[in-house]
Amino acid sequence: MGMWVFGYGSLIWKAGFHFDERVVGFIKGYRRVFHQGSTDHRGTPKFPGRTVTLEPAEGEVCYLEVREKQYDKKAYLDLFTDPMATTPAVSGVMVYIASANKQLNSNYLGPASLEDIAKQIIQAEGPSGPNRDYLFQLEKALLELGCEDKHVIDLANTVRRILSEEDSASK
Repeated sequence: MGMWVFGYGSLIWKAGFHFDERVVGFIKGYRRVFHQGSTDHRGTPKFPGRTVTLEPAEGEVCYLEVREKQYDKKAYLDLFTDPMATTPAVSGVMVYIASANKQLNSNYLGPASLEDIAKQIIQAEGPSGPNRDYLFQLEKALLELGCEDKHVIDLANTVRRILSEEDSASK
């Protein structure tokens, strides 16, 4: 029996479990956004980091259950490799999703301006390292897979700009 897992964040570059095949694709009707707080890996309760989750777009399981514990929903969705396709490449892909319901998901941070998200990412660091490393590794991994995610690229460039401005101001 096979199982497919849709990795849209650190699972892309650091799965932490053996896999036989990798397919680049997307889940129709969802978009990747930095709205989920991380208080256990890329931030702390005092300075939560931001990690990606999937939100509806307008218009080794035990290991994952522990690792992805701050995502409150698990769904089985269809994976597409072509935006124009009507038939999925893979059906029933397991996806962890952070809902916007603060009663169910106390770590949900929600939308903010690109600038505010970037500043929070610069400040946050947790046991797995600086939040900015998560962002830069995600950007690199996506580009290596041929996936240009505008939100991730714009956010990474904003973080780089702010860091450069801070570095220039301190000299």
